[in-house]
Amino acid sequence: MKKIVVLSGAGMSAESGIGTFRDAGGLWEKYIIDDVATPDGFRRNPALVLDFYNQRRKQLVESKPNEGHLILAELENKYDIHIITQNVDNLHEQAGSTKVLHLHGELMKVRSTSASADVFELSNNNYEINLGDKCPKGYQLRPHIVWFGEEVPEIENAVDIVKTADILVVIGTSMQVYPAASLINYVKTTSTVYLIDPLDIEHLPTHVHVIKNIASKGLKEFVKMID
Repeated sequence: MKKIVVLSGAGMSAESGIGTFRDAGGLWEKYIIDDVATPDGFRRNPALVLDFYNQRRKQLVESKPNEGHLILAELENKYDIHIITQNVDNLHEQAGSTKVLHLHGELMKVRSTSASADVFELSNNNYEINLGDKCPKGYQLRPHIVWFGEEVPEIENAVDIVKTADILVVIGTSMQVYPAASLINYVKTTSTVYLIDPLDIEHLPTHVHVIKNIASKGLKEFVKMID
């Protein structure tokens, strides 16, 4: 059974109504990165950061997997599919994908600010955390998100997965965020690489097969190519 590794980014979830960060009209035009997505921002104004992620969770619980997510889940019937996502939403899991690695954390989880960094799951009915909400050990809870300036603990696992790919599919990411963008460098020379994105992505290796389309339509094209 062929091993397909998918590297998904913000464009994967855009069709579900999840706000992107870097595109025109994206979240970084509405918020200052240093205020809501850095350890320093959390130290300066934890209430602002917590509210920002409460809003992101509210958006998520009101969203559903799109056709692209469902196509990837269905491909598990014919291929060994492993998804490495830069997204913090759980739409891949909601669609039915069973092997999903989150590089940048998970929106529906929070963790303790203690040294143990214990992780706790939130629910769709109880998704807010606020200043004063603490773990059982008495420490403030924070989003289980990899902020700018923090290490990406899953990157080595992601590298190991990419190395096993017969086919690598990059979907909805500009390949500008490191270390995630470096993953394409670890694919086997015998592997086939596809990139699905409606935008023109610069500085791509020459061996990448580009499908210039949104995630759902691009995945339909991809499925026809490999069937």
